[in-house]
This record gives sequence, structure tokens and C-alpha cells, in this order.
Amino acid sequence: MSVPCKSVKPSSHSPALSSLAQDERSIEATVTAPGLDSITRLPHPREATADDFAKLRHVADNVPVIVWLVAFIGAAQRFAFYGTTVPWQNYLQNPPGNFPPGALGFGQSTATIINNAFLFFSYLAPLPFAILSDSWLGRYKTLLVSLIIFVVGEIVLFITALPFALKTKNTSLGGIIAAMFLIGLGQGGTTAVIFPFLGDQIPVTNSRVICDGNGEMVVTDPKLTIQYVFNAFYWMINIAALATLATTSLEERIGFWAAYLLPLCFLSASIVPFVVWNGRLTKLPAQGNVLPHTAKVLILAARSRFHLTAADPLHQRLHHNRSVPWTSAFVQEIRRGLRACRVVICFTIFYLCFNQTTNNIISQASQMELSGISNDTVQSFNAIFYIIFNPLIQIWLFPFLSRRRISFGPITRMTVAFILLALSMAYAAGIQKLIYSRMPCFSQPLACEAAIVATDGNTILYRPNEISAWAQIPLYLLLAVGEIFGFVALNEFTYVEAPTNMKALVKAFEQFTAALGSALGMALGPVSKDPWLVALYSALAGTMAISGAAFFGIFRMYDVHWHAHTDVDSLERSTDIEIVTEKDRE
Repeated sequence: MSVPCKSVKPSSHSPALSSLAQDERSIEATVTAPGLDSITRLPHPREATADDFAKLRHVADNVPVIVWLVAFIGAAQRFAFYGTTVPWQNYLQNPPGNFPPGALGFGQSTATIINNAFLFFSYLAPLPFAILSDSWLGRYKTLLVSLIIFVVGEIVLFITALPFALKTKNTSLGGIIAAMFLIGLGQGGTTAVIFPFLGDQIPVTNSRVICDGNGEMVVTDPKLTIQYVFNAFYWMINIAALATLATTSLEERIGFWAAYLLPLCFLSASIVPFVVWNGRLTKLPAQGNVLPHTAKVLILAARSRFHLTAADPLHQRLHHNRSVPWTSAFVQEIRRGLRACRVVICFTIFYLCFNQTTNNIISQASQMELSGISNDTVQSFNAIFYIIFNPLIQIWLFPFLSRRRISFGPITRMTVAFILLALSMAYAAGIQKLIYSRMPCFSQPLACEAAIVATDGNTILYRPNEISAWAQIPLYLLLAVGEIFGFVALNEFTYVEAPTNMKALVKAFEQFTAALGSALGMALGPVSKDPWLVALYSALAGTMAISGAAFFGIFRMYDVHWHAHTDVDSLERSTDIEIVTEKDRE
């Protein structure tokens, strides 16, 4: 039940209210709600109490404009990343002069392996940048250096994709290898710090009781503020992902060089305001390299059956009569970081499935009737659905659940994402089965004599099997909603759980799990071709469903702690104390 705000005049018989009346800026209210005193006169806005936090609806706090500058540069980098990498499957797979367009002609299996190798590298690259960020450069400088490296990679790719360069296969091949290396480094560095740096721009404030625009008394919740900002950032990223509509069209109509020039120009121009207004950004200083001490703590814990309390300074002094160069708080920070990493590692299979959209799902579209569009244009519906459904979920679903006191914590949201991704892979298997059931090539699309429509020298044009590529659209709907619940909740959870001096490192570990997903994708490369694709997608769907059930069973209690505390700090303190107590009892 909502709690109304109603302005009243202070009573002269109440000394407390008379004193409040001396402050002309205070606003007084009458509050009536179940569980509270029948009529309580309170000044607000004011700091929330534990009772307020339990009884009142939670909302996000105000967000300063500078947050959106950081979000914009992050979205601009993703504009360049998606706009550049989505055409790569065609660039690598198809020969020049073909339709769909191509350049190197390696075939689907090899192109998929190369794409997964790039993703593997770009997911590993955050680790060194995270160490540099946390121990030396700080997040702002690390982000700026990463963006510059990314732009250099774009320049190399653009030059080696020009028509004169494509005439020599070795030139274009060397160019894309160098570009993949530089773009992978730039992507890795940006990924390592963009979410922690974005979170740094959100002011650290205590929960407050305020009146919202509808006259309801609500309490601001720092966790919801983080959730709101990260949701909005992902929404901006998906708007940026629509770059693929432009770059795939340019790829088809003009050439790959034009497709790569657009993201190069856009990102280069976007870096300018980021540099010009850098004085307004919150730049937390690097806090030193924590890895040596972290390694020693983990070694001591491993020697004691992986009980972190064995590395506590007090435990070391009492049981081993020695001092250690870290504090009890540092051990608790490692505990929190490990707790976040336990959740993150479960996303390995999630990334394996999600990465199918950058290779095999694009190739699937090329086996279908495209109605004049490029096969890598269809995947833009993922971003379109995200843009449509993210505000609906943020503005309608989350407040709807909040008003009814229905908890929908990050673990539950991630579980929903796992289920949706399993359904999307099952749908992909169904679509592939339909493709194999249609003429002219059945289980060997684009590879039978009956599909040949024209020949020009060494170039052969095939017609696809008789099923429309628009049949893929529900798959992208499932992926988009899964992305809304999964990736936002994961970043929200890890940002809150990870200590300040380990946020980039935990984010890098998240990308490491994505690298594991890409490594599994490379291992599946030999079966990423006809006629094995139905079995591939079916196996991914089953694995994803089992992973989702196991994930919820293991981590569902984290949601209880998530909703039980009034702010981020108390959440961290309470979970630290709780786990220490469990270990001590052991």
C-alpha cells in the first residue's frame, strides 16, 4: 500500500514540530501507513530509518548529468564495436563478389572459429587493463588509453579493407589480424573499467525519505539507483548497436571499407567531449596492486581447507604467532570479491549461447530468403527489441513489483535470463530444422546444384532454402529480454559486491568467463556447420536450462540479503559478518 504525503501546519502544542518550523526549508508531512504510528508528523526529505526502509516503496535517487557523459562514451565505443565486428562473419566467410558479400572466403566453420578466437582474446584482454587501472593508471586514464588503441585498430581495418588492398589477400588478411588485435585490446580495456567508472560517477548518498511526483512518500535506494543507471546504459548500448543497420547496409551497397569508416569517425568524434569535460568527472585514485596480498591470502585459505578466516590477522597471530601485512577488512573484501566471482563463473554457458548471435545465427540467416537485405542485418532486431522492452520493464514492471512488495533481486533476474536464453537456443534449433526441411538443398543449404542461379567465372550464386529470414525475429526477442534481465543484474550485483580496489578486477573476471564461453565456441567449431546445427542448438538449449536451475538453487539466498538492508554498505557488512560466523562454526 502506498503512503501519501500531505503538507500540514506545525502545531504550537508540539515542541518538536515548533523547532522544525524554524527551518523554512523543511517540509512537514502527515504519514499514515500500516505498521507505522497511526499519525506521524515527519520532516522530509530526510534520512531514512530502518522502519522507513521496511514500510515505504523504494525508488532510484536523482542522477547527475555527468553520469550520462560517461554512459555516452561507453555507448559510442559499443557503436564502433558492433558496427565493425558484425560484418566480420561475412568478411571472413564469403569470397569477394559473392552474395552475401565477402572478402576472404574461409567458409562458415573457419570464420566461426576466427570470430570466437577474437572474442576469446577480447574477453581475456580486460585482465591486464584491470590491474593497470586498480594499481597504477586509475579508471579514467585506462579508459582513455583503451579508446585510443581501439581507434588505431579501426584505422588499420579501414585502410586494409579499401578496394586496392582487397586485391591482395595477404594484405587484407594481415590487416584484419592486426585490427582484431588492436580492437580486442581496446575493447578489453574499455570493458574492464567502463562499468566501475560509470558507477563511480553516482554520488554516494544515504537513503532518504522523499515525496515523488504522485504525492507518495517513498525512500531512495542506492541499489535501485545503480540498477537504473546500468539499465539506462544498456539501453543506450543497444541504441548504439543499431549501428549494424548502417554498417551492414554500407557493406552490401558500397563495400566493407565504408562499413568500417562510419564507426571510426563516430568514435573519434565522441572522444572529444570526454576529454574536454574530464575535469567534472569523479576520478578515484589507483589504490595499489592488491594481487600479491590477495594471492597470499588465498594460499593461506587453501592450506586451511579454503577457509578465509585462516588468513585473518587475528587468526594468524593466535594460531601461528606471526603478523601479516593486511587487515581483517582486506580479508573481508576478498570474501566479497570471491562471492561475486562465484556468480560470474556461472555465466560461461550463458556467453557460449549468446555468442552464437555473432556467428552461427548470422550464417543461419544466409540460408534463408532475405528479401533484399543482408543476412547480418536481421540481428539488429535484438537491439530494437531491447530498446522497446527495456523502458517497459524499467518503468512499468519493476515499480509494479515494488508496489506489491514482490522481491525481484538480481539472482532471480539472472535466472529468468538463463531460461529465456535456453528458449532462444531451442527456437534456433527449430528454425534450423525447418531450413533443413525446405527446398532446394534441404540439409545442405547453398551447396547443391539445384540452388545455382548464376555463375561468373569462379563466383557461383546460390538461392537459399525456401523459408523467410523473418522467422528469426522471435529468437531476437527472447535474446533481448534475456539480456535486459541477465547482463544488467550481473553488473549491478558485481559492482555492489566487489570492493572498491577490486571492481575492475572482478569485471575482468566476468570477461574471463566470457572468454571461456568463446573457447567452448571454438571447440564446437567443427560441428558449427551443416548438417549438425540442429543438434548443436538443441544441446545448447538443454545445457542452458540445466545451468539456470542449478544457478538458482545455489545462489537464491543472496536475494534475501539483497533486499534485507537499507544501503549498499550495510549489505556488504552483513554478508561479511554472516559468512565469517559460518566459517567460525565450522
